[in-house]
Amino acid sequence: MPLVLTEEQSMLRDSARGLISDKAPVSHLRSLRDSKDETGFSRELWKAFAEMGFSGLLVPENFGGSGLGCVEAGIVMEEIGRTLMPSPFLSTAVLAVSALLRGGSDAQKSAHLPKIADGSLLAALAIDEGAKHRPLQINLQAVRSGNGFKLNGAKALVVDGHTADLLIVAARTGGAAGERNGLTLFLVDPKAKGIAIERTVMVDAHNAARIEFSSVEVDADQVLGEVDQGGALLEGVLNIGRGAVASEMVGLSEEVFGRTVTYLKERKQFGKLIGEFQALQHRASQLYVDIEITRAAVLKALQTLDGDFEHAGAAVAVAKARAGATATLAVQEGVQMHGGMGMTDQFDIGFFMKRARVCQELFGDSNYHADQLARMKGY
Repeated sequence: MPLVLTEEQSMLRDSARGLISDKAPVSHLRSLRDSKDETGFSRELWKAFAEMGFSGLLVPENFGGSGLGCVEAGIVMEEIGRTLMPSPFLSTAVLAVSALLRGGSDAQKSAHLPKIADGSLLAALAIDEGAKHRPLQINLQAVRSGNGFKLNGAKALVVDGHTADLLIVAARTGGAAGERNGLTLFLVDPKAKGIAIERTVMVDAHNAARIEFSSVEVDADQVLGEVDQGGALLEGVLNIGRGAVASEMVGLSEEVFGRTVTYLKERKQFGKLIGEFQALQHRASQLYVDIEITRAAVLKALQTLDGDFEHAGAAVAVAKARAGATATLAVQEGVQMHGGMGMTDQFDIGFFMKRARVCQELFGDSNYHADQLARMKGY
């Protein structure tokens, strides 16, 4: 498949870029951070997202959505990366929808997907329990109790967890930490008795939460997929999320590159534009090449998720590892080429550097995915 967007996908990109650049430039994130906004994103803007059909991008048409695929979700994520727009698109429209589509019963889909599509329901995926992404190290216990289960444990770095109307919680119903078998996903009401949610604003001014579960009762019909067989379901959903975050990092990298090149063409040193210095030209050229290669790797991963989902793991690992390394290089070069002012808070480049660092960690950093790829290939 050609590594270029179709005409319809290009139209979607232009539509998303128009809305996001107009309504949510980087100054929007700065304003939310400085005002210590309790929500951390604009609900009004999320409503506009829903009206444009973005919140229901992956939702099938019979549930009120557009029925599009991972490539289209990646297109929107790339535009979000250009302006660092805080929004529940990743947590709700990508991760939650994917989990419901791939593991939900007809009743579960009917109850939640239409509400996600119209923007009235927000959801969050609760996976990790430590400082690093280790999905098999889940130790939150789900013990059978009556007609359901009782959940005990805690989750960390739950993206948009403090605003969620629905939690999708990965818990251990069997086996031990580190084992794939014995994992189960549950749909949990965040207002249920025994749940304590603490918002933790990340370094990039985006949202996350720590959630504690103390004997939280969940009915058996709230199981997503099959009991003890949630490992494969979770990995598939995470791969979709990884592709989306990689897309965001492509948008982030390209925006930083564009801003840096503009600065090189405007800043003078020793009576010359600094963009005339060959050393800086070579560094900018290398960054451009890296971004284009990464863009191709990410698009390939998204196409594979849409066309050959069960065999997309390697392509996703390459994309996420590559995107993390490229975004890190882009922001480092951006700060360095801007000189001392690049280190100041009043300058926007620092926001991109912080976001790149968080995106690196989300769902596994470059080292994690390089290791996963080596395991897949038997190296």
